[in-house]
Amino acid sequence: MIELPEAAVLARQSNDTLAGRKIEDVIAAQSPHKWAWYSGDPKRYGSLLKGKTITEARSYGGLVEMMAGDTNLLFGDGVNLRYYSKDERLPAKHQLLLGFDDGSSLVGSVQMYGGLWAFPEGEFDNKYYHVARTKPSPLSPGFDRAYFASVLKESSARLSLKAFLATEQRIPGLGNGVLQDILFNAGMHPRKKKDSLSPQDQQVLFDSVRSTLAEMTARGGRDTEHDLWGRPGGYQTRLSKNTVGQPCTSCGTPISKEPYMGGSIYYCVKCQRM
Repeated sequence: MIELPEAAVLARQSNDTLAGRKIEDVIAAQSPHKWAWYSGDPKRYGSLLKGKTITEARSYGGLVEMMAGDTNLLFGDGVNLRYYSKDERLPAKHQLLLGFDDGSSLVGSVQMYGGLWAFPEGEFDNKYYHVARTKPSPLSPGFDRAYFASVLKESSARLSLKAFLATEQRIPGLGNGVLQDILFNAGMHPRKKKDSLSPQDQQVLFDSVRSTLAEMTARGGRDTEHDLWGRPGGYQTRLSKNTVGQPCTSCGTPISKEPYMGGSIYYCVKCQRM
């Protein structure tokens, strides 16, 4: 799933690769998918996008947005975005395909769920989009200690750290995936309660949010996700599906996994205190 680091990487790669390319072909909803979301009728996407030129890409939390003239393209966290050069074979199934004037293509595919929205600028009424655009990113100067303290203060004291960090869009783009290494680096268990944090703990957690996400982004995203060309990210996750049962990189204890809050959590029983 695309989370904040991957969205930032995909936006950067899209700017480097797609900016200046003219859209000549649009195929939307070719492969029916119950949980692929569109803005209005996807049959309208051709009239919205054909003849437009990609000018810029941006990321907001776990969203990737591309501007094409007066139309915006927005991709949600469950969309797999792949760029194909002129000579590469395109996949048979996809939920959105953009063909460019040089013969290359951008393909969006949904596995579990995901949004592939096209809309005129200013005409997309989606609360998650607006929240992601307005809240400061942990990669920006606006996400400072005072702001983090305000987010802590506004949320329920009884929340676990997983619930606090990865739900309700408190920090857009910070989901269950990046959460694992953030808490490992902070030495805190996902089930640890927010109200148990001392002022020193709060500082440690803030520092870990900022530094972990910055490192993930700088290294091209996590090794559990893929970039615009389908390559795994260069950041090696310490806690993920790739490391379950393997020795903790700090103490050697096997990494544990268990279900929690509708997903999985990974942790080291020695390094992450409850």
